[in-house]
Amino acid sequence: MATPDLDPLLLDPTRLSIMALLAGAEWAEFGWVRDSAGLSDSALSKQITNLAGSGYVEVKKGYVGKRPRTWLNLSESGHRTLRAHVAALHRIVEQSQRTDTTYRAEEPNDS
Repeated sequence: MATPDLDPLLLDPTRLSIMALLAGAEWAEFGWVRDSAGLSDSALSKQITNLAGSGYVEVKKGYVGKRPRTWLNLSESGHRTLRAHVAALHRIVEQSQRTDTTYRAEEPNDS
């Protein structure tokens, strides 16, 4: 069964979680995403690098007072990709439920 709308980058649960968190926020602070996803700074940074490299996440750096801050935002491309990925997952679930109720294999004979 081919599922062309599944994005290989989002098959990783960590990246999918980050994208889902950012889908409900606008310019979320790095620390909030880190804490919400249960990641270390370095683990989140690595995932954001991958997602930003694909154009799914925008990164903005700045200061609050004298403290450096990083904000993250899901790009329009990221929103589209996430919607398509989730829709593909829904189709897989729906197909498995239809298959479960319509297909019954005969039990093999013990010979």
